[in-house]
Amino acid sequence: MNVPWDALVVSAGLAQLAIAAGSLAIPRVLRWSEDLVRLRPLTRQVFWTYAGYIWSTNVAFGLVSALAPRWLTRPTPLAGAVCAYIATYWGARVVIQFVYFDRSDAPRGRPYAIAEAGLVGLFLYLTVVYGSLAACHLGGGRS
Repeated sequence: MNVPWDALVVSAGLAQLAIAAGSLAIPRVLRWSEDLVRLRPLTRQVFWTYAGYIWSTNVAFGLVSALAPRWLTRPTPLAGAVCAYIATYWGARVVIQFVYFDRSDAPRGRPYAIAEAGLVGLFLYLTVVYGSLAACHLGGGRS
C-alpha cells in the first residue's frame, strides 16, 4: 500500500504549528499571571524556561515537518529515530493529559470541552503519523 507520507507529515507539521500558535493563548485562558505571582522568582523563571522549551520544540517539529517532509520520510535510521522521538513526545502528552493532569479546576463549558477534544485528537494524530512512519523506517517496512 502506498501511504502518502509526505502529505501526512506536512499536515502533521501544520497541526504542530497550529498547536504552537494556539498555545500562546493558554497563559491568558488559564490565568497564569494570577498563579505565577505566588511563586518564588527562580521557580517562576524555571517555569517560563520550560514553557519556552516546549513551545520551541513544537515550532521546530512543525517547521521541519511542513517545510522539509522528505527529511522525515526518507527511509534512513536518523529519520526513523526522529520520527520515533516525535511520536513519543506527543504520545507522552496524551498519557500525561489523562493520567497526571488534575482537571478539577479546568475551565468549564462546551467551548473548552470541544477545544480539549480537538487537541487530544491532534495529539493522537501526531502520535500515529510519526509512530507509523518510525515503525516503517526502523522496522524495515516500506515507507
